[in-house]
Amino acid sequence: MAVTYAVRSVRGEEWREVRRLRLDALRDPVAPLAFLDTYEDAVARPDGYWRERTEGAAEDSGTARQFVAVAPDGRWVGSVTALVERRGAHVPFGEAPEMDQTHLVGVYVRPEARGTGLAPRLLVSAVRWSWALRDPVVGRARLYVHERNGRAAALYRRVGFEPTGRTLPVQGEPGAVEVEYAVVRPAGVPGGCAEDLGPLGD
Repeated sequence: MAVTYAVRSVRGEEWREVRRLRLDALRDPVAPLAFLDTYEDAVARPDGYWRERTEGAAEDSGTARQFVAVAPDGRWVGSVTALVERRGAHVPFGEAPEMDQTHLVGVYVRPEARGTGLAPRLLVSAVRWSWALRDPVVGRARLYVHERNGRAAALYRRVGFEPTGRTLPVQGEPGAVEVEYAVVRPAGVPGGCAEDLGPLGD
């Protein structure tokens, strides 16, 4: 019998669950390709860091939103976070945006939930939230993937993201690059509307 996972926004008080899932993600064998963070750095951070991180991307935040996938027994099995990036503003990763956009980060699904369609559901939830924003009205959603992370690249293409031609060097890996992928807001979809996902339809 197939397991049914619920996908929802995190709540501000769930910082312990956010921390646990993040640390598990950073112990995954592909973590060096998927994340800029390391387990050693993350596990040393104080509780206050995790509280602030969780509250900043919780269900009542307008600048970021973390979505989690929850198993019937309450266990968190996946996550993605969408960060709002304003046109021309300094951003921690990549070039200054040419338009208001969101940046999807921290895409992770536990091994036992992979291949179930959960990762696309998480991505769709993040993009749906992006299109629903009214201030700002974002023009696209983007993310980066390591050039050697073929499995992740295939997932992003499958749900409608396409490479933009932009790359960034990988810190500590001479010659390696992160490839930018993006999906553009469908024509005619106004701010505050999440019904028409264009290529990201369910």
